Amino acid sequence: MKKLAQAIALAGVMTTGLVGVQSAHAEDVEVAASASVASMYLWRGKDLGNGAAAVSGDITASMGGAYAGVWTSSGDTAAGQEYDLYVGFGGEAEDFSYDLSIWTYTYSGDDAVNGEGNTFGLSEFIASAGFMGASASYYYPISSNPDDYSYLTLGYGMDAYSATIGMAMDDVDGGYTHLDLSYAYNDSLAFTLSKIIDEETEDSMDDDLKVVVSYSLPIDM
Repeated sequence: MKKLAQAIALAGVMTTGLVGVQSAHAEDVEVAASASVASMYLWRGKDLGNGAAAVSGDITASMGGAYAGVWTSSGDTAAGQEYDLYVGFGGEAEDFSYDLSIWTYTYSGDDAVNGEGNTFGLSEFIASAGFMGASASYYYPISSNPDDYSYLTLGYGMDAYSATIGMAMDDVDGGYTHLDLSYAYNDSLAFTLSKIIDEETEDSMDDDLKVVVSYSLPIDM
């Protein structure tokens, strides 16, 4: 898991920037898209769809290390259809890689969290780094709601196998830690086991073992 004004602003920036880039360097712009289906909407160790399958898709335009795009999903049962806008920049040098991005998460349904409707009210700055098979990502909220929440992942992958520890940190309600183990059968089919292994939240969480099967395909543009 993903404020209306910020989403509009991001969309305007992406549209203006991409039009200008394509006019000047159309041959340098790459567009990629994909579609996926998963047995569960797994987001940071949580099942947002209450066991229902999720269908998602994305389209990204990139030039050099800069990129911008939109990701959409059938969403969770509380907020409805999800649309995420993102812009970022990344690169690599030998075994080291990095990525900096901003994501804004919006929903089509009523928002029970902040009562504003049609928006989840959350934008995040994400900083990621990788070295060989190891990786780390830090998610920092840049919106007003929630301003006391952050998220950190540490991961390692080798061949088709990977493991990720995710730590959600909430200054008000506590936090939790989950562990994901994944196996990529091929470029399209993947399996994930996810479990919350430590919980400090005030409310009880679903700490059952979650099993997710996902299938994704690129879309020719």
